[in-house]
Amino acid sequence: MTFSILVRDAETGRIGGAAATGSLCVGGWVLRGRIEAGMSASQGTAPSTLWGEAVLDAMQEGRSAAQAVQDVTNPDVGKAHRQLSALDLTGGTGDFTGEASVPACAARHAPGIVIAGNMLASEAVLDAVLAAYQASEGSMDQRLLAALKAGEAAGSDSRGLLSAALLCLGPDMAPLSLRIDASDSPLADLEALHRRATTGLYAEWADLVPTKEAPFRAPTEADFRRLDREPQADGPAPD
Repeated sequence: MTFSILVRDAETGRIGGAAATGSLCVGGWVLRGRIEAGMSASQGTAPSTLWGEAVLDAMQEGRSAAQAVQDVTNPDVGKAHRQLSALDLTGGTGDFTGEASVPACAARHAPGIVIAGNMLASEAVLDAVLAAYQASEGSMDQRLLAALKAGEAAGSDSRGLLSAALLCLGPDMAPLSLRIDASDSPLADLEALHRRATTGLYAEWADLVPTKEAPFRAPTEADFRRLDREPQADGPAPD
């Protein structure tokens, strides 16, 4: 039904994830992240958003991704129908795939990377996602988009794709949370949305809002004049 990738950028300390599925609203169902904890992807035929939050809680308390996944999944009597992957702030990874998950279903790990999928055309999808992320250049978010495209090209969700999402977090940046909830071309739409969100007036405005490292930052009057906008509670509209 879904393939996802969670990553940590060792150079910047930023964390991120991306996912795509043949169903609706993959961003809301699958991806979770906190800069104090790490990233999670909870998916499957009966995905648990509770798992996604609980594994972040466990990692924030100091457990590794692998231990957190084990602690969250073990008590769940419905776990056979679910899949969970997690990434902690050291780049450690963990995953669980329930025995009733629809094949092809599996996970892949590399330093600071975990990829999971179910109901895939084949496990080659996971290998393609990993290879594309590792081979790509540019920022973490750009590499995540390249990884999703490689997964689609390698066979994708066996039903095709209807939704896609990207989530990137870091102490020095505003959250980048982009979702395409329903589309006949979700990856192309996600790439177009990403381009609008990371260029032009919107990106300039996002560079001025609070971050964990600068929690009281705010645009000045000079910044608003430079952006050619009057101060607004919700920021300038995308250009």
